[in-house]
Amino acid sequence: MKHHSTTLTKTAATAAILAALVVAGWFGLVRKPAAAATDKTAQAGAAPAIAVDIAAVTRADVPFYLQGLGTVQAFYTVTVTARVDGELQKIGFTEGQMVHRGDLLAQIDPRPNRAALAQAVATKARDAAQLANAQRDFERYTVLQPQDLASKQTVDTQHAMVDQLKAQLQIDEAQIDNARTQLDYTRITSPIDGRTGIRLIDPGNIVHAADTTGIVVVTQVQPVTVIFTLPEEDLGAVGAALAAGPVKVSVVARDGGNELDEGVLGLIDNQIEQATGTAKLKAIFKNAHGALWPGQYVNARVLLRIDANVLTIPSTAVQIGTSGPFTYVVKTDSTVEARPLKLGQENNGMTVVTDGLAATDRVVTSNQYRLQAGAHVRPATSAPTAS
Repeated sequence: MKHHSTTLTKTAATAAILAALVVAGWFGLVRKPAAAATDKTAQAGAAPAIAVDIAAVTRADVPFYLQGLGTVQAFYTVTVTARVDGELQKIGFTEGQMVHRGDLLAQIDPRPNRAALAQAVATKARDAAQLANAQRDFERYTVLQPQDLASKQTVDTQHAMVDQLKAQLQIDEAQIDNARTQLDYTRITSPIDGRTGIRLIDPGNIVHAADTTGIVVVTQVQPVTVIFTLPEEDLGAVGAALAAGPVKVSVVARDGGNELDEGVLGLIDNQIEQATGTAKLKAIFKNAHGALWPGQYVNARVLLRIDANVLTIPSTAVQIGTSGPFTYVVKTDSTVEARPLKLGQENNGMTVVTDGLAATDRVVTSNQYRLQAGAHVRPATSAPTAS
């Protein structure tokens, strides 16, 4: 009986221990998810703020440009050719040299033309002597006619001879002028101010007035022109601006680099290209620094107007989402929100905002790929790096 009682006691103790373990395990399972959630919340709360560059929304006067692709063209281009036949004795320029109107470019052997001029002068002198003699005979016949010592026919014939020799002197004078001109043509000078190109013929060659190749091409590059195109729907606004006064045009290289020069719009072409729906415009540039070269492709920007006191943000702050452009706005609690935007034009790294921001807002300009709405941010103390 005693042994049976002892056994019951051990069994009861074992059952109690097992029950206690079950209860402890249950409490552990219940508390474990809660503890894990608490740990995650703590970790989230401890996440560092994302370093970003922050810029203020500013008001500025922003120029409004129309932009078109253009080509630089020389203001004048002249292919210098020979106007008389002869041996090319001398070249008076260095290739690529800037020359002025009247500067010697080439010299053709002048001796044949000088001889022709001397011959024309001598012919005139001979005919002048003949005219003087005929004039004296006419005067004598005129005096003798009333005395019937000279017939009327003789007087009339001598008068005709005088008139004929006077006409011959006019021909001689014209021949002298022509010979002198031909002699002047042996000295070839630049017709314009400009830059010489590659020499097209060497001294010692025989040149002819009929040659079309020429001796050199001279192009005027100060000033120069730029011919560019704009869509036909922009012509009304450009025409109105041109009627109001001079319209500024600037040109930049095709790679979008620095501004090369600034000039004024000269004219709008008198017809629209139907195949492309565009019209040509011509702008004139002083090209004082020689940055523009004939044949060069450039981007021409027509200053149509200046929008005064408009809201602007750095273009780097603008993001494109599925619903359109937006930016991350930094709130007072250092968190960000995605703000949809309506944008105007972009110019020199700044974009006009027509709706979506206030002048007191601040926007994020870097590290946007790390952000989402509600994220904490802090101003970057150095250039942001990708992580």
